[in-house]
Amino acid sequence: MFIGHFGAAFGAKHLAPRVSLGTLFLAAQFIDLLWPTLLLLGLEHVSIAPGATTVTPLRFEHYPISHSLAAVLGWAAVIGGGHFLLRRKAHDAVMVGALVISHWLLDALVHRPDLPVTPGSSLHVGLEAWSSLPLTLLVEMPLFLAGTWFYTRSTVPANRRGKWGLRGLVTVLLGIYAANLFGSPPPSVTAIAWAGQLQWLFVLWAWWVDKHRRPSLSA
Repeated sequence: MFIGHFGAAFGAKHLAPRVSLGTLFLAAQFIDLLWPTLLLLGLEHVSIAPGATTVTPLRFEHYPISHSLAAVLGWAAVIGGGHFLLRRKAHDAVMVGALVISHWLLDALVHRPDLPVTPGSSLHVGLEAWSSLPLTLLVEMPLFLAGTWFYTRSTVPANRRGKWGLRGLVTVLLGIYAANLFGSPPPSVTAIAWAGQLQWLFVLWAWWVDKHRRPSLSA
């Protein structure tokens, strides 16, 4: 899953209006922000296998540090706990931690049964929505559209940067999603890892957009 995670982050702003959208993006995408570095270090492994699923040519072979359920619960505690230490807002910290966990739950809808429950476990989870392009779109697009709608209901632009910055962010995310669905397979695992590092730019972009928006009266 790609765009659905960002939809969850957008929507969470409605429930945690004091938390920056950049922080929400970081939490919702944290394990996918961690994963490229682990690939580069050789600690986790993926292979390119066109036809592995209808939607993605990637076969996730070994990623217990970033994507096992037990590890994700630990990362949620770290990220949520770190937010509490910085901000001293228990509700916001819980929301941040919950977003980290949401990534694994949403991945479980689309992945093949390759998500480990614990590191080293033979038990793997995945409902395989990626086996069908229409089913994948049915899962991801409503989540993204609902999340962006909640965000635009919760905030209004404070200036033109807040208006056009958000429109640009949504457009770029949709464009990358379309490229992932209909483009050619990546040339190498190293290319996947370095491209994955670019997701940090979305965290910064979301933080910048949120700085130029303010809570709406309806929120």
